[in-house]
Amino acid sequence: MSKGPNTRLNDLFGLAGWSKGELARMVNRQAAAMGHHQLATDTSRVRRWIDTGESPREPVPTVLAALFTERLGRVVTIEDLGFVRQRRTTKRQRDGEQECPDGMPWAPERTAAVLTEFTGMDLMLNRRGLMGAGAVLTAGSALTHAMHDWLHTDPARAAVAPGRVPFQADQAGYDRYDAAPIGSQEIEALEHSVEVFRAWDASRGGGLQRKAVVGQLNEVGGMLAYHHPDHLQRRLWGVAANLAVLAGWMSHDVGLEPTAQKYFLIAAHAAREGGDRPRAGEALSRAARQMVHLGKPDEALDLMRLARSGSGETALPRTRAMLHTIEAWAQAAMGKGQAMRRTLGEAEELFVSDRGDVPPPSWMQHFDEADLHGMQALAYRTLADHDATAAPVAARHAKEALRLRGEGYQRSQIFDYLSLASAYFIADDPEQADRYARLALVSMNETSSHRTWDRLREMYRLTGQYSGHARVENLREEIRLALPDTPAPHGATV
Repeated sequence: MSKGPNTRLNDLFGLAGWSKGELARMVNRQAAAMGHHQLATDTSRVRRWIDTGESPREPVPTVLAALFTERLGRVVTIEDLGFVRQRRTTKRQRDGEQECPDGMPWAPERTAAVLTEFTGMDLMLNRRGLMGAGAVLTAGSALTHAMHDWLHTDPARAAVAPGRVPFQADQAGYDRYDAAPIGSQEIEALEHSVEVFRAWDASRGGGLQRKAVVGQLNEVGGMLAYHHPDHLQRRLWGVAANLAVLAGWMSHDVGLEPTAQKYFLIAAHAAREGGDRPRAGEALSRAARQMVHLGKPDEALDLMRLARSGSGETALPRTRAMLHTIEAWAQAAMGKGQAMRRTLGEAEELFVSDRGDVPPPSWMQHFDEADLHGMQALAYRTLADHDATAAPVAARHAKEALRLRGEGYQRSQIFDYLSLASAYFIADDPEQADRYARLALVSMNETSSHRTWDRLREMYRLTGQYSGHARVENLREEIRLALPDTPAPHGATV
């Protein structure tokens, strides 16, 4: 008997832009990659899923979730597709208990399942942003619309009923972590590993450690499938959020943009499940920074409105200052100088108003005075593309950031050098620009950050007006020889 059309699947199918035959072929191909070679989906079966509400058996729902996640650039769960997630039943499951596939916000086990499935797919297919071709970023406005109400509510924390076996995520074609309890010592070790990964990323960039971070996150997803005491479960969600942000930032750092965005969204979900709304807002702000880098500042502003409002009243002044600097960068990219200056002024006021009587969370400890000046330098340097009078201000902030930078922040130091060199080129001081550009260039081979090369390409564009200048001509040749053969993020060329 027909259940009626699956409107959820139909809506997502329309957004993806596939034909039914194309989707059938991709399901078969993806399932085979996961070890299910016997699957033979065809066009008529896809039609029945959409038009009559027929529910396919595993592994098809898991395969479809992975395909739509990759295509739409955001996490798509089995429930989002209009299917009921098949989970193990146990003798202790109460009669009459039913799934709630449509319930929002997500139940914790749903987020844990998405996290485990997605990281597993990344590890299995990875190195090229999952399936690569056809992946797109979801617009900031779409994310804001979908996540606003969810982010502004607290997660439901239903206790495990007496005698009921905790949820275990289904196998998704790769090794599944067997859910088991862990204690505070294990969580402390995981928290320490986050700090090690974070320090490496700040120093050397994300390329060399990305797989290790994704693997650690996959393990944590399995741990979350077991219901621990609430104080431990919250800390474990915090570890998941921190690792997901790192996985996203490292993916962004090496140019895996749709994959990066998905990790930022997973991080926001994990942080919210752990009761840390400021962390969820910071995760979304990373997605906004990504949008500005990719030349989509209007989308970044949509995300920043969500990040700022969703962070809640518990966000420390320094956290709010950091969010303001990202919003200012987006405004600068749109040429909105007055709005940018006002937002940066608010950021400075918030930063100095933080009395330090409340220790900052671990994920905010890297945003110090040097970072504040670094972001101000970046905003003014970006505005200088629209208004050259902003260049001297950018140079002043970049110098202050360099003066304040501590050890272990090579990538940020390179960005400061590039902001300073670009500002001097715009201010018609090629001698000073050449000096700082060379300081950046000599340090870049020590990192695995594609973003530093993207910024170098932006600076290279500014050298064109000095084609007759001997030192700058030599610099241009050195840059051409040094740049890797990777495309620029949004149209910049060398």
